[in-house]
Amino acid sequence: MKRGEYTYIWQAPDWPAWGYELAELAEPLAQVSRAQGLLLGRLADVGMTLRDQANLAALTEDAVKTSEIEGERLDANSVRSSIARRLGVDIGALAPVDRHVEGVVEMILDATTSSEKPVTRERLFGWQAALFPAGFSGMSRIRVGTWRDDTNGPMRVVSGPIGRQRVHFEAPPAGELETETKCFFDWINGETEEPPLIKAGLAHLWFVTLHPFDDGNGRIARAIGDLCLARAEGSPQRFYSLSAQIERERKDYYDVLERTQKGALDVTAWLDWFLGTLQRAVEQAQHSVDTVLAKARFWQRHAGVPMNERQIKLLNRLLDRFEGKLTSSKWAAIGKCSPDTALRDINELIARGVMRKSPAGGRSTSYEIAD
Repeated sequence: MKRGEYTYIWQAPDWPAWGYELAELAEPLAQVSRAQGLLLGRLADVGMTLRDQANLAALTEDAVKTSEIEGERLDANSVRSSIARRLGVDIGALAPVDRHVEGVVEMILDATTSSEKPVTRERLFGWQAALFPAGFSGMSRIRVGTWRDDTNGPMRVVSGPIGRQRVHFEAPPAGELETETKCFFDWINGETEEPPLIKAGLAHLWFVTLHPFDDGNGRIARAIGDLCLARAEGSPQRFYSLSAQIERERKDYYDVLERTQKGALDVTAWLDWFLGTLQRAVEQAQHSVDTVLAKARFWQRHAGVPMNERQIKLLNRLLDRFEGKLTSSKWAAIGKCSPDTALRDINELIARGVMRKSPAGGRSTSYEIAD
């Protein structure tokens, strides 16, 4: 059967015999390795506490952005609190956490901190059940903790309004999933010839092509990719977020995925995109490290300044890239205090040289860190 006689990649006669031109990927592989080396070299001498903070920042971004790709917005402070508690990282007061946030965090931490464990159906069933603790995706009841059954027809990825929907992809029939997933598990858990970063890209593509669950396939595919990256680096700590970079390039991600899933088994183009995105994710992480190091220097400089819990909490929010302008009314809302108390907190910090009024004008006075 020739390429023109099938629609989707899994229908190819030699599926899943992945092919790629390693020579074409040599330079992207080298660029990723260089970017990783620069990042890890920068973190090598900063001490365990700062590495823990950088790890916390990367995992928080990963959990938030992998959900955002699917149109779900998680509260970053709740995610950060959940991860910090599980990793034993001190971040001061913890934000309240709901069961949905806990589920996403459980999956990501299991994938990255226990990457050496085999990928099994039971493990993935647990991940998917953690993502949907109530058994619903939106208003729809879904199968949780088991493969899909296609009762309502083939699993399709579609877009557009009802009646004018466009089918981007159709997954293998549910009746083939036991055979298909066994092949995948044997490959991902076995010793194979692929370079580790290539294997991470193939694992992501393979799983999302199987699309074995009613929902959660994209998030689980990205977690599997992170698991393979953790195996490749031999470290449970993550200092960059591939999911965050995919979210920044979401349109390109879906475009290249659709082209690949409707193409031949030579997936060089997909792997080239994956490695390029990975390189940009690692380079972007340099900015997160800047934030972590700047925050550490700030608290070292002001270690002797007396502050209450509200002041520490709000300063940490500012240091963590606070969005928008900080006014006394926002301080009161975030600190759960009266406007008078908020203004008193701010004026104390201004008097002690920690904060200042922002030079930018406007109807409301805003404030920023002095240095």
